[in-house]
Amino acid sequence: MRFMTIAAMTVLTLSAGHAIAQQGVTKTEITIGSIQDLSGPLAGFGKQIRMGMMLRVEELNEQGGVNGRKIKLLIEDSGYDPKKAILAAQKLVNQDKIFMMVGHIGTAQNLAAMPVQFEKNVINFFPITAAREMYEPFDRLKYAFAATYYDQIRIATPKLMKDRNIKSACIIYQDDDFGQEVLRGAEAGLKTIGATFIEKTSYKRGATDFSSQVAKMKASGCEMVVLGTIIRETIGTIGESRKTGFNPVFLGSSAAYTDLIHKLGGKAMDGLFATMTSQHPYLDAAEQPVRFWANKYKTRFNDDPTVFSVYGYAAIDAFIRGAQKAGTSLTTDSFIKAMDTMVIPRDMFGTAESSFSPTKRLGNNFSRLSQLQEGRWKVVSEYVAFNGLRPVLQKNGTWKIGSDQFKD
Repeated sequence: MRFMTIAAMTVLTLSAGHAIAQQGVTKTEITIGSIQDLSGPLAGFGKQIRMGMMLRVEELNEQGGVNGRKIKLLIEDSGYDPKKAILAAQKLVNQDKIFMMVGHIGTAQNLAAMPVQFEKNVINFFPITAAREMYEPFDRLKYAFAATYYDQIRIATPKLMKDRNIKSACIIYQDDDFGQEVLRGAEAGLKTIGATFIEKTSYKRGATDFSSQVAKMKASGCEMVVLGTIIRETIGTIGESRKTGFNPVFLGSSAAYTDLIHKLGGKAMDGLFATMTSQHPYLDAAEQPVRFWANKYKTRFNDDPTVFSVYGYAAIDAFIRGAQKAGTSLTTDSFIKAMDTMVIPRDMFGTAESSFSPTKRLGNNFSRLSQLQEGRWKVVSEYVAFNGLRPVLQKNGTWKIGSDQFKD
């Protein structure tokens, strides 16, 4: 009888211990994971995100960590392939036992990996994609930070057409979830001014030849081309167009807002417009905090930082804010409770203020236009929210968009 009582108590103790154990969290460490493209068509982005994340993790760990716990960052390569993203998620979630997935790049890749995560109660935090599915339909395990591709382009397309007195538009888009978001957003924007695309053409992910698509758009005579493209597709489309004497206004989403466009594409890329949510961190930036950060990054990695470095850095910084607010008893539930009242102020990179609630999983809806001028991105508009509201300068020196306020 005594043996059975001890055995029963042991089982209860083990069961209780199992119930309260939080995957990825120990007394001294928090293990988080990320999936990046380190070998595929977006490897340029993935490597920048990775270094930005590493820099913020190293800064934090040097300062003692989050409530006494240091962060362990594990990164897997998807090659921008949804099937590989599933395998990477399975490894991180089931084998490495991560607490959270942070800054995973790619729309289709996130959609493929999320079911693996959600089955084990692992949050998908600040994915590096602006697809609506990153926060819709609502799920307590989803947190997104960027104005959607849909809303970015929905606002920018009619604005640019009106500003430039453009009468006709075409679109070229990647034949996947990302490209479809840009297409739908642009079509919705055109509808507000009583217009439609006079030519629509697409390409398969990984394509390198865009001559047939450009020929179709050139033949249509459109004055503006909306780009549902990323790096090499943006360069390939614009380069082919310039070569054939086709010189419309080009408009891309934040996926095309990267220094790699002009570094790889050269002078031909000048004039490209792109929507953006954070400014590119040039080493000689006018803003001293950005200049200091950029040079610190350069010293650490012997590479110039980019806006994707900023995305990685900011994603980890936001995670740190949530984990700190959650306190010493860090669990998925305590982190969610902390995030549900979280406000992240406008940062040195010009990113608009973000806020979350029990029913709001997108930090903010703001985007603005930038243009490549002589090989550098220049901001050419202020933030416009998804509902069309514009910023208003308040007497206290803050900007207000709807119910949201932020400082310059």
